[in-house]
Amino acid sequence: MSTALAIAGVTAVLRDRLNDGLVNHNVAGITGSTVHVTVAAPDRVVPAEGTESSGLNLFLYQVTPHAGWRNERLPSHDGSGRHRLSNPPLALDLHYLISAYSEGDLHAEILLGYAMQLMHEFPVISRESIRRALNPSPDVGIVLPSTLQALADCGLADQLELLRITPAALDTEAASRLWTATQASLRPSAAYQVSVVLIEARQATRPSLPVLTRGEVDPVSGRERGIVVQPKMLPPLPTLSAVTPAAGQPVMRVGETVVLSGHRLDGGGREVRLANDRFDIETVVAASGTSDPQRIELLIPASRSDEFPVGVYEVSARLVPDGETQTRETNRLGAVLAPDITNLPQSVAIVGGSAQLTLQFTPGLRAGQRASLLLGSREIAPQPYTAPTTSLDFVISDAAAGDYPTRLRIDGIDSPIIDRSAQPPRFLDTTVTIT
Repeated sequence: MSTALAIAGVTAVLRDRLNDGLVNHNVAGITGSTVHVTVAAPDRVVPAEGTESSGLNLFLYQVTPHAGWRNERLPSHDGSGRHRLSNPPLALDLHYLISAYSEGDLHAEILLGYAMQLMHEFPVISRESIRRALNPSPDVGIVLPSTLQALADCGLADQLELLRITPAALDTEAASRLWTATQASLRPSAAYQVSVVLIEARQATRPSLPVLTRGEVDPVSGRERGIVVQPKMLPPLPTLSAVTPAAGQPVMRVGETVVLSGHRLDGGGREVRLANDRFDIETVVAASGTSDPQRIELLIPASRSDEFPVGVYEVSARLVPDGETQTRETNRLGAVLAPDITNLPQSVAIVGGSAQLTLQFTPGLRAGQRASLLLGSREIAPQPYTAPTTSLDFVISDAAAGDYPTRLRIDGIDSPIIDRSAQPPRFLDTTVTIT
């Protein structure tokens, strides 16, 4: 997720895009004058006494909550108001006004035309372009301003959602109010909306333990209430309907078999495609098990755990159906790969009011990922580490003696803590005893 610097980061990225576009199209040569891109309020672009230079101005005139993400939830605290229970992101849409300035005939129209063309040709801001804009390579001997140095760590390139640029229509009344409020003279301009910026506070939360069952468990079927019933509509092409991790867990783990259920899944050359957008991963794993029209088995071997960081993946199957020669790919379903604790100390001792423990886990933690230890209802940040790593040290301050269910959380994804194969479900043996 992004920090509070993300709003300024978006403005910097858009300014960099406009600057590069004007240079690449040789707009300065067309207008016969130097062209600048500013990010000031409209009333501050033109000096009170002086000439009006040619340029574009990018002005953030409004920030609104995102209509979809705002329904997620609000930050919540416990009854005392001291402990934070949830940390949902602040989702924002940014509204910009691009204005063209020049004293030359038709220069403002030329500048605005190129600006609108640049926004139209690249409606999605890629993660790589964000990194380039916020981590420029200055000339030798030149030190970047402290503001630009700070924006490099805003986390904008690593947030879940990509940034999308959408033209916005300002009617005469809205434009009149806007220019009147800024106390500036009307200029050729165009409005755009950038969505969505996700700002998340980096504060530890106090999570609650997961629910063991959703309602009573039927003694005959062994199922809990709330099972979704789907109609049996068989498509003519290979189709996935469900991704089922091992032992009834909701998440995949390295070294465990995942069953992909569906229809018309038998054939030759069966393989499973796994894709992760954040780390730009697209890998194919050979399917395991025998050919079956209703299932494909996936096993991520422990020897390849470094290729698959913890996160959300797109899962699809590829195969050549019987009687055909063309490889077909199924629809894509979402699946989560969770961390798995491989070495958990059974007990730790309190020394000087604190306890220390070391966790080993798989897959390894990559640069840019966030990890924490969930000890009972406490969330504990790790000691400083160097990524990638498969081991983290934690110091438990104000430790109290007792038995604590333990989970490792990476980017909001917890290691499994419930034995869902048992009836009724029970907690796994992932308990640490503090003495």
